Amino acid sequence: MRKSIRHTLVALLTLLALGVGYLWLTFASSFGYSPPANLPVVDEDATYSVFVYGTLTQPWVRWLVMGRAGNSEPAELPGFRKEALDIKPADGAVTRGQVISVSADELRALDRYERLGVRYERVELTLKNGQSAWVYRLMEPVLLEITDEISE
Repeated sequence: MRKSIRHTLVALLTLLALGVGYLWLTFASSFGYSPPANLPVVDEDATYSVFVYGTLTQPWVRWLVMGRAGNSEPAELPGFRKEALDIKPADGAVTRGQVISVSADELRALDRYERLGVRYERVELTLKNGQSAWVYRLMEPVLLEITDEISE
């Protein structure tokens, strides 16, 4: 009986360690990601507004990615509709999301999470309230790959 309990505990601890390792690798690690050289310059002393509309609307995801959940405010992005993992230009559409304020280090952490320059691009757009914010959009080649995978 004790041997069975010990094996169960070892199995649970192993699964927990694998889960934590996976989360670290996915959200915080720089392994597997090398930022392209042509990315916009990030000013170390600036604070950046970022409009989020997907997984980053969840405080626990932001905490895993940036090391803090931060404060968010409801925001709307006019002229775009949310479509799966992306936003698409659409007349009259509005994408609801949140705007967060981040430091230069946190912006780089978001860039790493979104695989900026590989999977997503970061573009500056104007929110419904007139505020300018960075927004992550799927890059076209990635969008084509995803579309091909879905249709197969």
